[in-house]
Amino acid sequence: MRRVVVTGMGMVTPIGNTVEENWAAVKAGKCGIAPITYYDTADRQVTLAGEVKDLDVELYMKKKEVRKMDGYTKFAMISAIQAFEDAGLSEIKEDRSRWGVCMASGIGGISTIETEQVRGMEKGFDRVSPHFIPMAISNMAAGNIAIRFGLHGSCTAVVTACASAANAIGEAFRHIRDGYGDLMLAGGAESSITPLSIGGFTSLQALSTASEVSRASIPFDKERSGFVMGEGAGALILEEYEHAKARGAHIYGELVGYATNCDAHHVTAPAPNGEYSAVCMQLALADAGLQPEDIDYINAHGTSTHLNDMGETAAVKTVFGDHARKLAMSSTKSMTGHLLGASAAVEAIYTVKAIQDDFLPATINYQVPDEDCDLDIVPNEGRNCVVRAAMSNSLGFGGHNASLVFKKFAE
Repeated sequence: MRRVVVTGMGMVTPIGNTVEENWAAVKAGKCGIAPITYYDTADRQVTLAGEVKDLDVELYMKKKEVRKMDGYTKFAMISAIQAFEDAGLSEIKEDRSRWGVCMASGIGGISTIETEQVRGMEKGFDRVSPHFIPMAISNMAAGNIAIRFGLHGSCTAVVTACASAANAIGEAFRHIRDGYGDLMLAGGAESSITPLSIGGFTSLQALSTASEVSRASIPFDKERSGFVMGEGAGALILEEYEHAKARGAHIYGELVGYATNCDAHHVTAPAPNGEYSAVCMQLALADAGLQPEDIDYINAHGTSTHLNDMGETAAVKTVFGDHARKLAMSSTKSMTGHLLGASAAVEAIYTVKAIQDDFLPATINYQVPDEDCDLDIVPNEGRNCVVRAAMSNSLGFGGHNASLVFKKFAE
């Protein structure tokens, strides 16, 4: 099987509009959650979210292009452009029939759907925008990226709720490792801080209704009461090692393991005690050829919901045994909120940076310990620590589980 390395990264999140801004914010323990500004929340239970801030879209795209894209596609395209530039790919003259893209989204163009529904009600549904469908469908971020960069290989879009981007990265990894392609841009994007989307998750009782930022997205804290919606995108360039080596690419790290399975238990609730997410982690370790004690850090799914955080902690104990007390497991959603289908891409990048810089991101705003979540969650302040290998977990509505394993690159 061929080796797969990470040679480029790009991202837009509530705590920064580039990888450099994001990582500086993570190391500083910055919180990107604030009152919602996109619409009036005066009569709404949920008033906080992780919005992207001060992003100049026209640095990356022309106005004409921007008008034909939903927010999730804009975020995806910007992260992809950053990743391609970071990897030094823009000027390479090479047949791109073995270069592809797998860009996920959990919900797709929901903002466009809401806007055009209102227009249709007011003016008649035959007068909605001719761009409505290509703006709304969930595969169009992948399609636009392929068009922009002339990627003639596999072009797909994964939809597995909050595990979407992890599955996108994992499937791109397998695509390269098994010899079907040489380079893939993989990740996820989401832009769902909208009245209907927030309303739906509120009705589902999945979101925190806290009014104080420091007590809203609080993974593993006993007072956690739901997640906080975030938005943005993350993109990674995955490349076959010999291909990367031949062009002198900078290598951030190596993706060595991936697994995915399903709880087959409930549409929203995880299986009790995280039994199948534990199996998923075990399969990812086996795929990587690593032992539990080889993992120094886990970027947890850590949503700040009662069942997720408790079940994920139990699953880690099952998989890692005594080593669970020695490794670190933090949730960067405490800073960004939950980016749904984009979350795993953003967290994969944080995981790669943790390995590269030997730094453990914190779970910020942690105050009240929970006896059911009693592992080292790196509370409140990140710290320096050698990170040889790390795992990033993602769990989605529908019972979707996905685990990625990265390690330090060595020749």
